[in-house]
Amino acid sequence: MANIHYRPFEGCTTGFYGVLAVLAGVLLAALGAAWYMEHNGHWVTGMTNQVIWGTPHVFAVFLIVAASGALNVASISSVFGRALYKPLSRLSGLLAVALLAGGLMVLVLDLGRPDRLIVAMTYYNFKSIFAWNIFLYVGFFAVVIVYLWVMMERRMNIYSKSAGTFAFIWRLILTTGTGSIFGFLVARDAYNSALLAPMFIVFSFAYGLAIYLLVLMAAMKGASRDLGDVVFTRLRRLLGVFIAGSFYFVLVYHLTNLYITQRHGIEAFVLLDGGIYTKMFWIGQMLLGSLIPMVICFHSGLGKSRSLVALACLLVVIGGLAQMYVTIIGGQAFPMQLLPDKTLVSSGFFDGVVAGYRPSLPEILLGVGGVAIALLLTAVAVRALPFLPESLSDTVADPHHKTT
Repeated sequence: MANIHYRPFEGCTTGFYGVLAVLAGVLLAALGAAWYMEHNGHWVTGMTNQVIWGTPHVFAVFLIVAASGALNVASISSVFGRALYKPLSRLSGLLAVALLAGGLMVLVLDLGRPDRLIVAMTYYNFKSIFAWNIFLYVGFFAVVIVYLWVMMERRMNIYSKSAGTFAFIWRLILTTGTGSIFGFLVARDAYNSALLAPMFIVFSFAYGLAIYLLVLMAAMKGASRDLGDVVFTRLRRLLGVFIAGSFYFVLVYHLTNLYITQRHGIEAFVLLDGGIYTKMFWIGQMLLGSLIPMVICFHSGLGKSRSLVALACLLVVIGGLAQMYVTIIGGQAFPMQLLPDKTLVSSGFFDGVVAGYRPSLPEILLGVGGVAIALLLTAVAVRALPFLPESLSDTVADPHHKTT
């Protein structure tokens, strides 16, 4: 591979500052929504005592999982020695930090008392998976920032493999911890599964790479820099593999539940008669988020169209949000059986009743605000610092490329 040179995003284009203005506007709207919920109380949202994790948590968990996956591109270069991915590594690390910041911002602003977060950060109950995740999230920032410094400081490049390996292991543990939040909830039939931790890891690969490819294509086009077919095709095929892996884990998860008699209720709810959750599973997650993107990524003709590949990436993001909505909110909406094998005359705990939930506008704005802050941080960083390579043309990226 030829020597790769990096430089900041150049040019004071109207389009670039227009994008910044839109993102800043969305962020301000999100902050206003957070203030509105904090000032009036969470009764103004769609969340209830039955559905305590709402739309903001869907966006937050999605962004956190995607942050781990976005770092995968850098890991392929540093840990597994794939030279083709080396010029892509800086943007990979930047996106990982930005996406995690967006996800955590949503979680913090959704808290009824965000100021009390300092208690959770200073007094750890290591019997709680939530305490472990706070430690993992804060540590991820430090690990990835050090990893970026090692990649960007020439004198420190000799430590790239060591730093990359440590970051790779940390992010796997982080995603395992995020999946385990749900896997350890034995009271919920939709959760309580050891498959959720590895499934979230595979999800992170697909979500993170889809967002990475979208940002890379937009940044290189906006900066009028070449993104050659070699790099583009490799990323497209890799995305197809990750989507297929996610699809496989979803099938295994549901087939496992169908094999267990006590899980037949939740499976019927999600797959057959769950209303909006069934529609989001089959249409949002399986069709739009899996099958269509896989066809585009693996089809030799369709995959050559960059517009269609960008559409596939966008569909993966939409499908990922649908997946998280079904998992997080649908899993809470399905009723718990607090006293199985008992006949209840009356109960104030909504036994056997499917919980209703409708996302409110402030919830949606707060969730979208997390996406906005992630993209805003990325845009400002690539404008100020050399994260983008000058060229990713075929002759630069692939030493064996032959021009015709």
